Amino acid sequence: MKHLHSGKVRDLYELPGGELLMVARDTISAFDHVLDTPVPDKGRILTQLSLWWFEQLADLLPNHVISTDLPDGAPAEWAGRSVVARRLDMVKVECVARGHLTGSGLKDYQATGTVCGVPLPPGLVDGSALPEPIFTPTTKAPVGEHDEPMTFEQVEQAVGAGVAARVRELTLAVFRRGAELGRERGIIVADTKIELGWAPDGELVLADEVLTPDSSRFWPLDGWEPGHAQPSFDKQFVRDWLLSPASGWDRASGAAPPPLPPEIIERTRAKYVEAYERLTGRAFA
Repeated sequence: MKHLHSGKVRDLYELPGGELLMVARDTISAFDHVLDTPVPDKGRILTQLSLWWFEQLADLLPNHVISTDLPDGAPAEWAGRSVVARRLDMVKVECVARGHLTGSGLKDYQATGTVCGVPLPPGLVDGSALPEPIFTPTTKAPVGEHDEPMTFEQVEQAVGAGVAARVRELTLAVFRRGAELGRERGIIVADTKIELGWAPDGELVLADEVLTPDSSRFWPLDGWEPGHAQPSFDKQFVRDWLLSPASGWDRASGAAPPPLPPEIIERTRAKYVEAYERLTGRAFA
């Protein structure tokens, strides 16, 4: 195996046949920093949840998975956290869809009344449901740098009008399916980010991870109350702790975030496990 790249939470290897091996680590990122403290089992949870979602989305678009078998020579501890995947030419845009207003979208709305150039009704607050899901793409920034919002017109300029329309269509279709299945299981999928790439035959393929606590905001349906930050099943919990006085971290200082204390690690793992179990109906072991 040849190591190709290490991202915030995944390592990428090339296999002798040209396929890719993606291995999810237990690291967690926040505010464009990879934190020093791992969350036990996080890589396995993300991988297994993505595989479940790929099955639920198979009628909408193909995915990059070739096999979940561990290749010869791979360490045994990679089992359950790795997939053999097709090599794709990735779309150079972060494909984001939102069904509720929060996070950076809320900040854009408060400043301009729009999100990524999409006008929204007045009077929305943190957690508000949008009239309909919207496509809110961003740039793909290198590790350590921040993704910047893009308008649809900027996406058209980057990839062409036809590809932009197809990317928007697929992103919203994935989001709607995720939001529908999530609601049936008591979870609001507030927003999500997906990765798309071209297969050699020109088909757009779903890649990386999909509808996980790392790539999405998951809120408990029975606790949803617009007007403030929502409780969550995702890494927003870690973000909230880092911004609290308890962490002692000044985000504007440029310094790296502090290590997560044991109780925050434990509660974060529990939230990831609960999201997996509620969505899939399977026990995580």
